[in-house]
Formats: sequence, C-alpha cells, structure tokens
Amino acid sequence: MTDKGSARETVLVVEDSVATLEVIERNLRARGHRVFTAGSALQAISVLDGVPVDLVITDMKMPGPSGLELVRYVKENYADTEVMMITGYATVEGAVEAVKSGAREYLPKPFTDEELFAAVDRALERLHVRRAASPGAVSPPAAPHGILGDSAPMRHVYAVIEKAARTGATVLVAGESGTGKELVARAIHYGGPRSSSPFVAVNCGGIPESLLESELFGYVKGAFTGAADNRIGLFQAADGGTIFLDEVAETSLKMQVKLLRVLQEKEICPVGSAKTRALDVRVIAATNKDLAALVEKKLFREDLFYRLNVVAIELPPLRDRGDDVLELTRHFAARFARSADRPVPTFTDAALDALRRHNWPGNVRALENILQRLIVLTDSDTIEVTDLPPLMRFGDLACEPRLDRTLAEVELDYIAKVMARVNENKTKAAKILGIDRKTLREKLRRMEAAGGPAKKNGGPK
Repeated sequence: MTDKGSARETVLVVEDSVATLEVIERNLRARGHRVFTAGSALQAISVLDGVPVDLVITDMKMPGPSGLELVRYVKENYADTEVMMITGYATVEGAVEAVKSGAREYLPKPFTDEELFAAVDRALERLHVRRAASPGAVSPPAAPHGILGDSAPMRHVYAVIEKAARTGATVLVAGESGTGKELVARAIHYGGPRSSSPFVAVNCGGIPESLLESELFGYVKGAFTGAADNRIGLFQAADGGTIFLDEVAETSLKMQVKLLRVLQEKEICPVGSAKTRALDVRVIAATNKDLAALVEKKLFREDLFYRLNVVAIELPPLRDRGDDVLELTRHFAARFARSADRPVPTFTDAALDALRRHNWPGNVRALENILQRLIVLTDSDTIEVTDLPPLMRFGDLACEPRLDRTLAEVELDYIAKVMARVNENKTKAAKILGIDRKTLREKLRRMEAAGGPAKKNGGPK
C-alpha cells in the first residue's frame, strides 16, 4: 500500500488489478487528492485503522472479502467516510446491493477519466453536506443579530447591513416571502445608534385600509365614531427608534401620499387633528414585490419609491444560498429538539440531498416549518428521506442529471436507486417509475442479461 499526494480530501483506492489501481491513483493525485492504495479489502482495513479517510473507492470482486463486504465494514465503523463502488459487471442486482450496503456511487467499467472525476466529486459533495449538517459541526462566525448563513450572497447582505446600521438612511429590503426581511430590519436597528430605542414592526398588508391611517398616525378624541380618547399611532410609538413597514407595496396610493409626507417633513398629523407633531423615526420598508415594476404600472408612487430606496438590500432566496440550507437545518433541528426535550436527530444522506436540492418556494420560513413538523412527528432519532413531505421524498432521484452517459446507463442507475430506496419492492418501484410490474420485470431481465461492458479504463472484473 502507498501514500502519495498531499492536498484536498484523502481517498483510499482498493483494487486488485495493478494497472487499474495505478490509473485511478495517478488521475486522483493529478487533481490534488491525497491517495492511499490497497490491493485487497484486508489491506484497506489496515489503512483505515491508521489514517482518516474521506472516500473509499473499491472494486466489487476481489480475492478474499469482497468490495460489498468492505463497503458494509466502512459504513458500520467509519460513519464519516464516503464509499464508492466500481465494477466490470454492472447489473441492476449488483447496483441495488451496492446502494443498500452504503455505496451511493456505483461506477460501471469501463469508465472515462471524466466519469471517474464526476463520481468522486458527487461522493465528496455528499460527505461535505453530511458534515455540514451534523449536530457537532462548527458554525461559521456569527452573522448580525442571529441571521444564519455563510454563503456569498448572505455575506454581501451582511456587509450592507453593517454600513446601513451606521447611518440613519431609509432602507428598502426586498426579497421573496420567508427570506427573513424583518430579521434584516432588526439587525440594522440593533446594530446602530438607535438600538436602545423602540423597534416597531407594522404589517401593512395585515391592517385594513380603513384602519391603517389611524394605526400609523394615531387619532384624537372625536375623530370618528368610537374615538373616545386620544391615541398615539405606531409612528409616534417608534419615536427615537425605527419603524419597520413590512409589505409596503400593499398600501393604497392615498396612503402612499401620507407616508411620503412623513419621510419628507419628519412629522405626522393624527386623524382628526389640525396640528402636526415632529418625529425622529428611522424608516425601514420591505416588500416581496418588484416596486420598480409597480411604479411603471402606476400602482406605486415613484416619488415614494425613491424616498424608500435610499439603501437597497436584496435578500437571496434559499435555493440560491447553497450550504446555508444545511446550517439552517442543523439550527432548527437543535432548537425544536430542545423545546421537545429530545435528542437532536441526525439526517441520512438521502434526506440531506433532498433538503439541499429542494427549490424552497417558501424559503427559510418553509424550512423552519418542515423541521418543526419532523421533530414533532418523527419518533426515530434519524430523519430518513421517507419522513420528508411527499413532494420532496423522491426529488433527489431525479435532479442534476449527467449528460455524459448512455440512455441504458442512466436507466440502470435510476432503476437501481429506486429499487434500493423501496427495499426491492417491485410494486412500489413500478409506481415511482410510472410503469407496471410486468414492464419493470422485463427491464430488469434485459439488464441482467446484458451484463457488463468491455474494456476502457480498467477491464471487467
């Protein structure tokens, strides 16, 4: 066995063919991996006992213990190690057995260098995902006031928050529903000189138009039926601090005129009063709509838009935040587990894949709701992909298709993954695949009869 190379992840290649072993080792070293090699499963176990390994690549058929036995040994004893199977006898039965044993990547011989690299990258990406979502993972440096995420889009948001907090400028926070616009507004308020003064949040879309003016600006006794006393409005309640106008696009054009006057004159006029009152209030507004487009359609006042849009912050949707999904998953799982007085659950690779690759139309709020539901409804301390909502359960089987394989290879791989996921239940597999059991049986029979391909990068074994 050898140890060559010195960078990136550590890979152990297990193959009794010296020629194939040398080709794989040379290719992986060229990409910067630290590579160990072994000619048998027993030699591989010796290496694993001595050094931390990120990925094991093993042939299926070898003298002594088989590659499948090695895969099972790794999954049982080295939970933080990913495994990948290569074989010259690619069959659905072999692929199913490999996947069930723990080898999520199953690479038939012959394979090209590009196919090898793609499979290695996918395996290491799953390892990265699993580590990032583990309860013991180290969190990145704290973001402003409890906002989570270390992706490039969020780091840009943090930089703007920091600059905005130092000024009194009006801020417009835009982004899809559930992206955390109020959290950003609070981060700006509590990160600046007004932090000891009130922060008042107003959902403009949740207050009827007939009541919004009196809620915002207050009223005097006798202003309307039922106005038995003077009442201060939310702007006055925020005096010296910050008022957060969420869903500002939902206000009427008439109300927009009144908001514009507040921003221009720094004063309010309670309903029913002839006197104005000076205020020192910072305004942060938020919307999930395109205000510029509404201005063009004459549905939002252009002058108010420019008054609000002094400092603009665009929050990225969760689907564009990469591994932030994993950090948020870990955070919400731990929080809800504590409140339920139960251990923090772990997530299977398939569940993490589904969570990370989901489109998240409801963004962070939707992820939070799903994690709370999982903690409440799942009895096990391990979250499986089958515990996820129906729309997410099999999403990981069909995403990010490779464009470098034949149709037969894609079909074999997909059927194998489905069969492994449903524990080889042909009725369930046929339902997922959209075919009847007879068609599935015929496909399996033809694939088994086809056997493995001929030589290219290592011959069949």
